[in-house]
Amino acid sequence: MKYLDEFRDPVLAEKLLNEIRHTATQKWVMMEVCGGQTHSIIRNGIDQLLPDTVELIHGPGCPVCVTPLEVIDQALAIAARPGVIFCSFGDMLRVPGSEKDLFRIKSEGGDIRIVYSPLDALKIARENPTKEVVFFGIGFETTAPANGMAVFQARQQGLKNFSMLVSHVLVPPAIEAILQSATNRVQAFLAAGHVCSVMGYWQYLPIAEQYRTPIVVTGFEPLDVLEGIRRAVKQLEEGRHEVENAYPRAVMLEGNKPAQKMLADVFTVSDRKWRGIGMIPQSGWELSEAYREFDAATRFDVGDIRTQESPLCRSGEVLQGMIKPNECGAFGKECTPRKPLGATMVSSEGACAAYYQYGRFITLESVAVH
Repeated sequence: MKYLDEFRDPVLAEKLLNEIRHTATQKWVMMEVCGGQTHSIIRNGIDQLLPDTVELIHGPGCPVCVTPLEVIDQALAIAARPGVIFCSFGDMLRVPGSEKDLFRIKSEGGDIRIVYSPLDALKIARENPTKEVVFFGIGFETTAPANGMAVFQARQQGLKNFSMLVSHVLVPPAIEAILQSATNRVQAFLAAGHVCSVMGYWQYLPIAEQYRTPIVVTGFEPLDVLEGIRRAVKQLEEGRHEVENAYPRAVMLEGNKPAQKMLADVFTVSDRKWRGIGMIPQSGWELSEAYREFDAATRFDVGDIRTQESPLCRSGEVLQGMIKPNECGAFGKECTPRKPLGATMVSSEGACAAYYQYGRFITLESVAVH
């Protein structure tokens, strides 16, 4: 417990908060690009403890949330087919497609299995040679090495009955897309520590320089987040735009080189659509030519599925930091964790789920009115 206590020290928390309060002399807006950080912020009330001069807005940091609706529908179409064992992490089972989710497909007879690693899906493929085993491979750079290793091993082991439905997205292009937006308000970013533990943070250096925007690599404990905010505010006040590593216990500039080598072999960078945001050039991975035979979308011919989002759901604006979750008219009404309109309400890292779980049902504006 000593390790956790070091990063949840109330005395140090108050010291960091006081330094932020005394440093911020004008209004600054920053975005955390990680759903885990969002939940830490809301769960611990960090956004409410900060001075009015510092506003946190929540970015597209949840991989479940940004998985396009058509990819969810592709997963549903594959999972419903006879002879298919569809494997997924548990947080994808309740993400709504156009009409159903994976739980509904399971209740209708689909063989859907929750796994804790893509290597579990390989084991299932070995044990069921007459079945087609499909793993739902989603995530940011953090989960990509393990998914890449699964495909690499499938080829090494000659597992012809294994394939992967890939929906991997990359953080740096998303940050650039936000900075290039006409509606952008973000003046600094808290970068996701687990992503940088794989990829390093060298990719952020030209972004910070080009857009003159501070980027601080940040962890997930409350004190990690406060330290990231403190450093970002200090840079903004001093007119600097650097990349700082506030998570050195897990992150190095160059990242994990063996993991990056695996990624470069198995995947190739591609344009990728983000749910609620749209197409971001060169913002995703797809299987490289050498591993294309393991692409489930091609194997099952589901690549042409087209979809339409719910007109009530404003998750796209939430993911871009344009509104807070409780500013959506459907929040807590038509949209709840039991009946979600969008992935941001059902994902364990979704901003809407965080606001619902921790009781953020009203906005400051509504309090002022009443």
